[in-house]
Amino acid sequence: MKKTLILMLLLTVAFFKASAQDGGFQFPVRGFHLDLRIQAIPMPALKKLALNLSKGGINTLVMEWEATYPFENEPLIPSRLAYSREEVKAFIAYCNSIKINVIPLQQSFGHVEYILRNPKYKDLREDQKDYSQVNPIREKEARQLFTSLYKDLISTHTSPYIHIGGDETYLLGHGEESKKKIKAVGIGRLYGDYIKMLCEIVISLGKKPVLWADIALKYPEALKALPKETIFVDWNYGWDVNMFGDHQKLMESGFEIWGAPSIRSHPDNFFLTQWSKHFKNISDFVPLADQMGYKGIIMTSWSTSGLYTPIFETTRDIVDLYAIRRVYPISGFNMLIAAFQESLKSAAPLDVNKFIASYCKSQYGFDENTSKTFFKALTAVPYEITQGKPINTNLTIDQMLDSTKTALNVLKSLRPQKNAAEFEHYRLMAAIRVQYLSYQSIESRANAPEMKAEGLKALIKELEALDTAVLDKKFAELNANVLYPSEIIQENELRGAKIKVLKARLQRLK
Repeated sequence: MKKTLILMLLLTVAFFKASAQDGGFQFPVRGFHLDLRIQAIPMPALKKLALNLSKGGINTLVMEWEATYPFENEPLIPSRLAYSREEVKAFIAYCNSIKINVIPLQQSFGHVEYILRNPKYKDLREDQKDYSQVNPIREKEARQLFTSLYKDLISTHTSPYIHIGGDETYLLGHGEESKKKIKAVGIGRLYGDYIKMLCEIVISLGKKPVLWADIALKYPEALKALPKETIFVDWNYGWDVNMFGDHQKLMESGFEIWGAPSIRSHPDNFFLTQWSKHFKNISDFVPLADQMGYKGIIMTSWSTSGLYTPIFETTRDIVDLYAIRRVYPISGFNMLIAAFQESLKSAAPLDVNKFIASYCKSQYGFDENTSKTFFKALTAVPYEITQGKPINTNLTIDQMLDSTKTALNVLKSLRPQKNAAEFEHYRLMAAIRVQYLSYQSIESRANAPEMKAEGLKALIKELEALDTAVLDKKFAELNANVLYPSEIIQENELRGAKIKVLKARLQRLK
């Protein structure tokens, strides 16, 4: 009898281990995070993306709907681009049919400008000028609001999970009420008590709470009070595991943990994608998450930083919010998505060079040498510029510009035998970067200490030569199916704004 029980136990363990690695994949939860805070995606394109993800082994979508979700009982929250409830339900049903679990991500602490911008929710603000964060002392009001939002999400989603956000609570302890609690019990309790309340709401609704791990890593004392059902997502975009705090304390907490690399994150923006950084992040962190025993891996894809700049009407009333840092649409990142999907098939680090050669051969018909040429051009001079200064390089702006022009010419010279439309995104990204660096060169010279009015006049022609209309048209053509027309207009407008502003200022000198 005893032998039979042992045998049954071993078979059960083997079954669950095999189930966990279904299809040879390393993680039971293989996810992709989609950020719709800006760059909302029309539903046909959203379904197409889900299907492509499913074909590559993804079984989970973490949807950061933000204001694109059509909340029924809180109708002030949805934006002008919000989906209909019928669209959301149809999308969830479609994802279920292709075996993708759709987890709604509802930010419930920080990153809630889109909610707190409305005067209806002003009493929930931690600060009356920075609308980004809920005051954790206002538990009663927060409980009422987020219970309503979670119930609404449950009415359309079938997932056993709700992601409550909880990351980057920059204003933690900022308000006077919060300061009093910190003085009494500490900042870890301020964070932990509020997160515990949110988790308990989720559990009371029959779901499991999921949240980002950065603040819990910073204040590990908060872990003790959280429900055992809580799941943490340890996001790591290429840094030491102890960047946010003592990682070992999270590992020893007993909570289920998922990992999260990224294909679009800081300092990526309109003008820069650090391709090599993202490939390295995939190659390094996916196998590390497997080694650490994480039960899931979620690839994040941020359309923006989550920070906003307000246009104020008065010192406390805003007209609108604009996202700080915008990136190229998801349409340009098929190769990184494919790299992530490939990495899920093995516990070994992704061989990036081998993957690039394979991808370029299958997608574009390139041989090995052409693939190397392509990737060298794609990853040329991947440095950001801040306040007119290149970062982490001794290159000047003009040297960066020359190298980027060369890279663009290389990309233009290559002739993909198939998937030409996909390849055009690389050329456009490089062209946008050339235009950006051209502007940075002009701006740098305009701000030189010795620059006088006559010299500034000479820069006007250079600014006029930066024809944004050509790139705007190309951007609209390539992204017509993945962005709404009004979004394309705004993306083009914001991307070329600095060029137009400086040109208008200098033209008065003519």
